[in-house]
Amino acid sequence: MEHTAADNAAGQPHFFEQGQVLLIDKPFDWTSFDVVKKLRRLVKTRKIGHAGTLDPLATGLLILCTGKYTKRINEYMAQEKEYTGTITLGAKTPTYDLESQPVDLRDYSAVTEAGVTAVIAREFTGEIWQTPPIHSAIKKDGKRVYELARQGKEVKLDPRRITIKEFVLTDFQPPVLTFRVVCTTGTYIRSLANDLGAALGCGGYLSSLCRTRIGEYRLDQAMSMAAAEQYIEEKFQNG
Repeated sequence: MEHTAADNAAGQPHFFEQGQVLLIDKPFDWTSFDVVKKLRRLVKTRKIGHAGTLDPLATGLLILCTGKYTKRINEYMAQEKEYTGTITLGAKTPTYDLESQPVDLRDYSAVTEAGVTAVIAREFTGEIWQTPPIHSAIKKDGKRVYELARQGKEVKLDPRRITIKEFVLTDFQPPVLTFRVVCTTGTYIRSLANDLGAALGCGGYLSSLCRTRIGEYRLDQAMSMAAAEQYIEEKFQNG
């Protein structure tokens, strides 16, 4: 049964309070919370949240749940993820990506495509232990660890068990490696880039990242922010 503006005025929940899933293509340099904050104002309900953070410099699929569907956020977060991106060899960064400046420059000329593929197969495929980056939103002693790291405090995080289902090179143009990864929830692609660089002996950091899939939801189904705003406005106009 279609809900009208009159129904809403009479106390019936509107479209977004009933519960909806919004697939958003997160823009570069936006935080995941930036997207939530922008759309919260438009959907006119405080019940809205995202199902899995993307770092500001990453783009791609962000699932937002509204209204009653916010109860399903953990369900979406638990699904496997697919990413594409690039790793730049020959240096590392404190944040494992380009939110900080490259340091410890090293020679990468001895790195070969066959060598990288072999290291990935041996050390970064299947079930592995991964330590999250200290510049992350994980809480330790009630505080986000990136806040402690920015204050110069020592942060020690325990490694976690994750599964890398696929990790393949799709292009090899040193110092840049282009890749595709399919992994379980809780995987930090930044840590994967840093750890691969360390294993290759020349350092490496994540230089671009795009999330292309969460479970059955794909990036090509997602809306830009402009399209999402228009979609939401039309839902309210049509009742």
